[in-house]
Amino acid sequence: MLNAGRLPEANTLFDQVVSRVPPGADRWQRSAVLINRAKLAWRLGRIPLALELAAEGWTDLDGEAGDNAAAAQAMHALAYLLEGIGNRRAAVDMLRLSVQVARRAAAGEILGHCLQGLGGTLNFRAISSDPERAPAIFEEARGYLKEGLELAQDHQMRRALLAAYSRSLAGVGELDQAEENAQEALRQAQEAGDKWASAVACWVLAVVRRDQGDLVQARTLASRAVAASESINDPSLLLRFSLDLADICAEMGDHVGEATALRCSVAAGRTATETLQEGLGQALEQRRVAVQAQRLAVAAQEAAARDPLTGLANRLGLERAAAGLLESTAARGRVPWLVLVDVDRFKGVNDDAGHAAGDATLREIAQLLRRECRAADLVARWAGDEFVVLLGDTDGNTLEVGPTVAERIRAAVDSHDWTVVLGTTRRPTVSIGVAAGPAKLDQLFAAADMALYRAKRHGRNRVEVEPHLVVPETVSGN
Repeated sequence: MLNAGRLPEANTLFDQVVSRVPPGADRWQRSAVLINRAKLAWRLGRIPLALELAAEGWTDLDGEAGDNAAAAQAMHALAYLLEGIGNRRAAVDMLRLSVQVARRAAAGEILGHCLQGLGGTLNFRAISSDPERAPAIFEEARGYLKEGLELAQDHQMRRALLAAYSRSLAGVGELDQAEENAQEALRQAQEAGDKWASAVACWVLAVVRRDQGDLVQARTLASRAVAASESINDPSLLLRFSLDLADICAEMGDHVGEATALRCSVAAGRTATETLQEGLGQALEQRRVAVQAQRLAVAAQEAAARDPLTGLANRLGLERAAAGLLESTAARGRVPWLVLVDVDRFKGVNDDAGHAAGDATLREIAQLLRRECRAADLVARWAGDEFVVLLGDTDGNTLEVGPTVAERIRAAVDSHDWTVVLGTTRRPTVSIGVAAGPAKLDQLFAAADMALYRAKRHGRNRVEVEPHLVVPETVSGN
């Protein structure tokens, strides 16, 4: 309804659903619902409600998203709000994260939605960038949008992707292809009554006509884009389109049209970039802090079990969580693995590059560990430059799970680009000891420590498996 310009009906329907949260929703689903409703409230001009919903949903979103599709949806919607209050860098970062999470979740339709958001936002970044940098940004946007088109099944999302894709094509100079795609997006949008896609398609066609030298047609199409974006109450589109319309009118010597377009852009821009950025941005952060204050007791307990440098569980956190993980693994008739990771010659990193670079190295390795492990795996910083991964709910070929994960971790660290963190200093590697068996945490750790010692003794940057713990040959449930 919003994209069709039916604002009163959209407001009425929104009132009917805003207070209801789907029963049985987990934290990520709840966050997605709240932030998407905040996005709708923002579009409807109900700013205080948008801030309250966004703050509560954002608080739920804090933490490791892993591969949760609902988290990707929530991040995408939050990026829209961040863009609206002028926090442009955070918006792009959030969109990139949403794409990463959607990829890990293998959620095709949601990934397409996130790709459309990232590609469309990069289009706007390219327009406002230096002319030398713009083609590369348009090219990056085109790649995301093309991928999204290959995934899209929903007609509305496909129209949005097609319109944004055509703008990327125009940005890299492929005007004929841009016009063809924009015309198709406009045709589909008019058939569906989708004013959002119509606005973007008309804008792209105006860009193409302007580049072709047909300023009269460009002005007509840009005026349609401005009118459509006004009718759907989208200030971001309105600001961009009205500025382009003003430029076209200026080239034509149409000073009346230029002045009208500039007044429109000033009205949209001043509200969006000054009032919202300074006033509402602060209110959003204050509200978020207020919501977080209600959870301080739980947060304090969690902080005690978390390593402040890497964000991983610390030794206390590992010991707290390990018993439950080992117990649930045994209940399923499966075998737990413990992977003990030690950074090779880490003292040399500190000596050569400094302790700040050493800390950055540990944070980077923590990120690589998260990337190579599943969300259900327990990843912790044991002490200093030692890390522990506890693999519980393993299936498939149980005898290969631990060594396979360990080798992935070793290879990831070995092949990582360390230039940004360490410059020309010798890059780090890791030695890894692996052990498995129906044992307690301290027994697994002791066995993995023996394997780690062998890995160090045999030359470092390698994986060794401790064979002395008994692992059943067959495991039920695999």
